[in-house]
Amino acid sequence: MSSFRTWTGLTLPLALLCACAPLGPDYRRAALELPANWTPEAPWRVSAPNDAIPRGAWWTAFGDTRLNELEDKAMSSNNTLSIAAARLEQARAVSTQAGAGLFPEIRLNSGVNRLRTSANRPLTAYTTPTFATVQSDYTLNVSARYEADFFGRVRRTIEATDASAQQSAADLENIRLLVSADLANNYVTLGALDNEIDVVQRSIALQRKALAFVQVRYEAGTGSGLDLAQQQAQIDATATQLELLANQRNRVEHAIATLVGTPAPVFSLEARPLTLEPWKPPIGVPSDLLERRPDIASAERAMAAANAQIGVAAAAFYPSFNFGPSYGFDSRSFTTLLDMPSLLWAFGVQASQLIFDGGRAKAGQRYAEAGYQATLASYKQVVLGAMQEVEDGLSTLVTLGRAQEQAQAAVRSTTRLLQLANDRYAGGLATYLDVISAQQAQLSSDRIRVQVLGQQVLASVFLVKALGGGWENTITPPATAPAPEPAAHALAPPSPAFLFPSAPSAGH
Repeated sequence: MSSFRTWTGLTLPLALLCACAPLGPDYRRAALELPANWTPEAPWRVSAPNDAIPRGAWWTAFGDTRLNELEDKAMSSNNTLSIAAARLEQARAVSTQAGAGLFPEIRLNSGVNRLRTSANRPLTAYTTPTFATVQSDYTLNVSARYEADFFGRVRRTIEATDASAQQSAADLENIRLLVSADLANNYVTLGALDNEIDVVQRSIALQRKALAFVQVRYEAGTGSGLDLAQQQAQIDATATQLELLANQRNRVEHAIATLVGTPAPVFSLEARPLTLEPWKPPIGVPSDLLERRPDIASAERAMAAANAQIGVAAAAFYPSFNFGPSYGFDSRSFTTLLDMPSLLWAFGVQASQLIFDGGRAKAGQRYAEAGYQATLASYKQVVLGAMQEVEDGLSTLVTLGRAQEQAQAAVRSTTRLLQLANDRYAGGLATYLDVISAQQAQLSSDRIRVQVLGQQVLASVFLVKALGGGWENTITPPATAPAPEPAAHALAPPSPAFLFPSAPSAGH
C-alpha cells in the first residue's frame, strides 16, 4: 500500500504537468490583403454559378479522345508523379512515428547466457576470497520507456510532421497539375505544328508551280534569270522552315513520350491537325485561389510546420522527464526462472535540465523563428505569383481573341483576293502567276491564323493551371450579375462570384 501511495504521489503531479499547453505560438494562417475581384476585359463578365464546381479531369473539357488517353496514361505512369507519391508515403510515415511519441514504448526482453567469472576479479570484501564460477543466466522481463510531454515538445513535433505530410499531399497534387498541364501544352503544340507543317507543305507545292511557270517564261525568253533565281530561293527558304518545324515536332513528341512514361524511340503520334477550341473556364474571385491552388496549400502547410518547430526549439530550455519501469525474472536455472524468488522489478524517473550549452539552444530557437519568417514570405510570394498568372492568363486570352479576329479577317480578305485572281485569270486579264501569288498570300494568312489558334488553346491551358485545376463543365451563368465589390478586403471565405465569358469570340 505504501508503494502504491508513493507511485500515486509521484505520477499525479506529473500527469497534471502533461496537461500543460505546449510551448511556442499557436498557428494562425497569415492574413493577406487581396483584391475583391479580378480586372477582366471583354469577353469576361462577373457572374455566379448555379452549383459547386468540383475538381476533375479538366482536360476532358477539350473533347479530344487522344488527349484524354494520354493524360490518363500520364497520371498512372509518369515517374515524377511516382516520386511525389513515394515522398508523400514517407511524410506520412514520419508523422506516424512522431505520433507514437505520445505512447510508451514497451518491450519484451529475454536472454540466456553461459558465463565464467574470473577468480582474480576485484574483491567485494578483503576477508572474502574470490573463486571462478561457471553458471547460466536466464532472463525474462517487460520494460517500458516513456517521455512525459510536459512542455509540448512531442505535441509540437506531431503538429510539424502532420503539416509536413499535408504539404507533401499538396505537392503531389501540384505535380499532378503540372504534369497534366505540361502534357496538354505539348499536345496542343504538336497539333499546332501539324497545322503549320500542312500549310507550309501546301505553300511549297504552290511555289513549285510558280517555279515551273517562271521556268517556262524564262525558256520562252519572256522572263529573266533573276525571277527564276528568286523563286528558287523562296522554295529553298520555305523548305528550310519545313525542316525546322519537323525538328520542333520531333522534340515535342519526345517530350510527350517522357511525360507518359514511354521510351521516346518507341513512341510516336500520327500527324493530326489541331482541332481543339480555346476553353474559357470559370474564374473565381482572388481569394478562391487560396483554396484551389495546390502550390499555395503547400506553402501554407510549410508555414504551419515551421511555426510548430518554434515550439519544439523552445522546449529545449525546459527539463525533460523519462520513465523506465521494468518487471521480470532472472535465474541461473531455467526451471526456476518463473519462481517468485527470481522476481525483479525496477522503476525510475530520469530528469534532465539544460544548464549551459554555449548558446546552442538559443540559436536553435532563432533558427526556427527565422525559418517561419522565410515560409511566411514564401507563402505571400506564391499567392502574389498565382494572382499574376491568372491576370496574365485573362489578358492573354483577351488579346489573342482580338488577334484571332484580325487573323480571320485577313484569311477572308486573302480568300477574296484569290477569288478575284481566279476570275481575272479566267477572263484573260491576269497570268496564272497572279493566281499562285494570291494562293500564297491566302496560305500565309491561314498560317498566322493557325498559329494564333494554337496560342489561344495554350493560353487556356495556362489559365487552367493558374487557377489550380479544372471543373466539370456543367455551369450555367444566370441572367444577371452582381455588382463587383469596390475595395480590397482581407482574406475571407470564398465568394460565390465568378467570371464567365459573356459571348464567344470569333472562331469559337
